[in-house]
Amino acid sequence: MGSSTRVLTSSHSKRGIHILVVEDEEDVREALRVQLIQEGYDVTEVGSGSEALLLLERTPFDILLTDVMVPNLNGIELVQRVAHQQPCPVTIVMTGYGTVEMAVNAIKAGAFDFLQKPFSTEVLSATISSAIRMKALRDENVELRRTVKGHFGVGKMVSSSAVMQEVLGLVECVADSEGTVLILGESGTGKELVAQTIHAHSACRSGPLIPVNCGAIPEALLESELFGHERGAFTGAVATRVGRFELAAGGTIFLDEIGDLGPPLQVKLLRVLQERTFERVGGTRTFKTDARVIAATNQDLEDLVKNKRFREDLYYRLNVVPIIVPPLRQRIEDVPLLIEHFIRQFNERRGSSLTGVSDEGMALLCAYHWPGNVRELGNIIERMAILKRTGHIEAADLPEKIRHPDVGLMNHVPPAIPVGGINLACAVEEFENRLILEALERTNGVKSKAAQLLHINRTTLIEKLKKQSLAEVVSLRQIQKKEAHL
Repeated sequence: MGSSTRVLTSSHSKRGIHILVVEDEEDVREALRVQLIQEGYDVTEVGSGSEALLLLERTPFDILLTDVMVPNLNGIELVQRVAHQQPCPVTIVMTGYGTVEMAVNAIKAGAFDFLQKPFSTEVLSATISSAIRMKALRDENVELRRTVKGHFGVGKMVSSSAVMQEVLGLVECVADSEGTVLILGESGTGKELVAQTIHAHSACRSGPLIPVNCGAIPEALLESELFGHERGAFTGAVATRVGRFELAAGGTIFLDEIGDLGPPLQVKLLRVLQERTFERVGGTRTFKTDARVIAATNQDLEDLVKNKRFREDLYYRLNVVPIIVPPLRQRIEDVPLLIEHFIRQFNERRGSSLTGVSDEGMALLCAYHWPGNVRELGNIIERMAILKRTGHIEAADLPEKIRHPDVGLMNHVPPAIPVGGINLACAVEEFENRLILEALERTNGVKSKAAQLLHINRTTLIEKLKKQSLAEVVSLRQIQKKEAHL
């Protein structure tokens, strides 16, 4: 450090605020030093921008007070250099040659305020006080973000459970990368919210986030939705239409329910992921895409691959970074936080004034198994905001299924182990078969609905039916049921 550097610390510092003064005129520097120390601040003073930068790289300062015309590195450049430091001082720029343009440049560079010399001691004192308030607000914001992040995750995601903190950590890791992300989890767990959070923290966050529900759009229309079409490409195509991949340029495209994508479109999507190009339906022009792809599904893609319903090469292209969102029943400790979040949300949206949940009501809500996950919880709180409107949600206000949860499974518990022992594999198989048969009976043999009741994929259910030769039993029971109604 050069001879122009002086560090003077007030022995009776009242505020603990450390100010770095950068001024090449010694008499001005002395006047600033005297005033600031008299006001109780710790002061370090240097005569050049390069000296200041060296100090700022090693020592945290609360406020940087710098002249524009200092040697080696001018004040504007110094402000620009320290703007990205952590922690970053609140900066005030001084000059004796002030112009509107210079003031604008200083603020653009990141300065908090701009002082034109000569200025009074009162102006300096007031400016420093304002800078201190700005620093306090900035510090409070950083601390609040840290606290909220620790208890509620990132973005709009609400959680304090260990299992979700792992998910949120992975979300933060992948957000800044350009890799394709595959989000896995049951329906209602918040997969789209995860996608929104990744996009909001990514390098392409200034671009659009374009969602596509692959399961909600008919197969015949989905290709046009994704890639667009040219005029006259098919009956009804009266004008050229831009597809979702083009709309997502510079941003993110979110392909929800990717497991429902048919084989022809799987081939086209694979090409997009491999070559980053596509053509509109009915067109020959090749378009490039820079959209980041995030996909999601509640299906077991590995199982679909095994059953030749999903391309293996596409699966591995999508599965670059998998994120598994756990069901709500595996993070019950999040239920009170989510309820508080939904109450605030629906009070505002519905004009209600719910104040919380009674202890008995909370116990029931935490004991419920939540097959519909976070979406189901949100729906129940919204219902309370409409019907209950004010006060605490009591146990009696809750739906019947929560007040008296289904205990039918208790009737299926296998008998106690006999004296001679038990064949565990056979007992488990028998128990599983009984549950499968009951699920099929309750859904009138509709396999997709039965699979939902059992929280397994439809293809898994079909395989179990074949393996255990249960299909014949189901058919026989359906015939018997029909005859009984004749």
